[in-house]
Amino acid sequence: MNAKFLRNGIVMLVLVAGTVALLVTWLNSSSPTTQDGYFKFLNDVKAGRIDHVVQDGETVTVTPTAASGESTYSVIVPNAIMTNVASDMMTAAAAGNVTLGDNAFIRKPTPDTSWIGLLLTGLLPLLVIGGFIFFMMRQAQGTNNQALSFGKSRARMFLGNKTVVTFADVAGVDEAKTELQEVVEFLKYPEKFNSLGARIPRGVLLVGPPGTGKTLMARAVAGEAGVPFFSISGSEFVEMFVGVGASRVRDLFDQAKRNSPCIVFVDEIDAVGRQRGAGLGGSHDEREQTLNQILVEMDGFDTNTNVIVVAATNRPDVLDPALLRPGRFDRQVILDRPDMKGRTAILKVHTKGKPLDKTVSVDEIARQSAGFSGADLANLVNEAAILSARRNKKVIGMNEFSEALERIVAGPERKSRVISDEEKRIIAYHEGGHAVVQRILPKCDPVAKVTVISRGMALGYTMALPTEDRYLQSKTEFEDKIAGLLGGNVAERLVFGDITTGASNDIEKATDLARRMVTEFGMSDRLGPLSFGKRDELVFLGREIGEQRNYSDDVAKMIDEEVRAIIDHAYERATQVLTAHRDRLDRLADKLIAEETVDADAFETLFDDLPPKPDRHAGIPRVIAPGADSGTTTGSGSGAPAPNPAPQPA
Repeated sequence: MNAKFLRNGIVMLVLVAGTVALLVTWLNSSSPTTQDGYFKFLNDVKAGRIDHVVQDGETVTVTPTAASGESTYSVIVPNAIMTNVASDMMTAAAAGNVTLGDNAFIRKPTPDTSWIGLLLTGLLPLLVIGGFIFFMMRQAQGTNNQALSFGKSRARMFLGNKTVVTFADVAGVDEAKTELQEVVEFLKYPEKFNSLGARIPRGVLLVGPPGTGKTLMARAVAGEAGVPFFSISGSEFVEMFVGVGASRVRDLFDQAKRNSPCIVFVDEIDAVGRQRGAGLGGSHDEREQTLNQILVEMDGFDTNTNVIVVAATNRPDVLDPALLRPGRFDRQVILDRPDMKGRTAILKVHTKGKPLDKTVSVDEIARQSAGFSGADLANLVNEAAILSARRNKKVIGMNEFSEALERIVAGPERKSRVISDEEKRIIAYHEGGHAVVQRILPKCDPVAKVTVISRGMALGYTMALPTEDRYLQSKTEFEDKIAGLLGGNVAERLVFGDITTGASNDIEKATDLARRMVTEFGMSDRLGPLSFGKRDELVFLGREIGEQRNYSDDVAKMIDEEVRAIIDHAYERATQVLTAHRDRLDRLADKLIAEETVDADAFETLFDDLPPKPDRHAGIPRVIAPGADSGTTTGSGSGAPAPNPAPQPA
């Protein structure tokens, strides 16, 4: 409820209550009860039972004679202004042939307050009418103010000397900090650049996946420069009324110019900066008018202001080209997922001030969390702290970090799930098949843990962790990875002579990876280094809606045959590995059935007679597991050659 409306309503309520109180008082002054008491007093005078009376305003105190046997009582004069008590007593005494003494009537002097009643009677209607008019005028004024402020900017301003975030709080993005350090120096020492004829960069676009610290980096720039910082989201410009967004843009830049030098940070700029002409509303819709105003403000006629626009997005491909040209966003700063060194630095920032056990190794946690963004690492530390508090510990141990890592990648443990002995045996061999194949094939990541304990939607899982960061993946690595994905299905067929639905997701991922090898990566000897299929997407929707087939039916048949050949070859390799190492598979399955979880050290004891697997490459954390309710297999490895892709929940 509006505060002004509530306050004015209270004023009106008080006025009405006062009016009602005055009316009640006036009515009570002439009530039958008051008149009956006064008539009794006059009858007592007439009967000679009154010694004397004292009038004090509207109250008459009556003292009866001793012979009457009555006690003193008081009566209220029905109308103190019009009634003459002394005259009424004389009249009543004469009617009863009673002689009154000289002091039979005493009147106490009282101030004349009759003018107050007359004043209230005259002014009360005027007060009520005036209050009503005042109330209506205030309401109209409030409505007008709301209408006028509708086009005002909703940006939140942070003073530079109160911004506590600096570059010291941002880790893992050294190249981005180097780029933005120039912006800080220009804001702090503009004459250094002006003397050389350099102009201030109009805008800086921060590009990166979610959780990589784009917003944090913008706040750190403002904190380092010590200048005001205006923060607003791209969606806060656009309203249902045409022109409001453009008005808010003008107001935002007016405020920024009055506080220059300063930084304007627009988060998720793709909400308002998408390519024009791609929507259904033509050039007159609200979003495009807002974008047009942003373009004019960033590089129009009035450009002699020290205002830097810092924007963040994870979809630079959908932004309008006019927004990305030099003169508006002069530079793009990439914030990618951190590498091993960056993850270590980020973990040190987030673990600072937290009680850690002496056994905690930040480097080991960073190695196990390949593909994690800065937000993922912050969540990892927080989850470990929560687990320590839940276990009533005073410090955070390595076990809590390992458990938190598994919770993020695969989900929480579900020990309460009841699984029959037969299904548990199938799950054990399924996970054992994945683990043994990945251990034997040279290009698979080292196995860190195998378990048949349900976690999230998985009935069990095999976790393989990298030893270092890599940015390229070869054909042989993909072939080994596909064989590892099919290891669970192969183990079920070898041991039980039957297969279950637990490998459905494994098969889906293996097939998708094989098809990408053929159609995207040019890894087919038969088809050669060609790319097949063109993906179409609508810019205003921001997502892929289909794939355009730019090849013939004969080529499609060849693609299917190549995908089939890759899958068959991987299946055959997995079968050969598990057949040759059947004894190790049986021992691992028995160990899983008995202990439920086998860690890396216990797993390696099964391969003592083989040379240790070299730590020569890395991918991303993968969880390969039979699914929970639907019986599907889930995995968090994508197989794409993108650098350090983020782990997906299992």
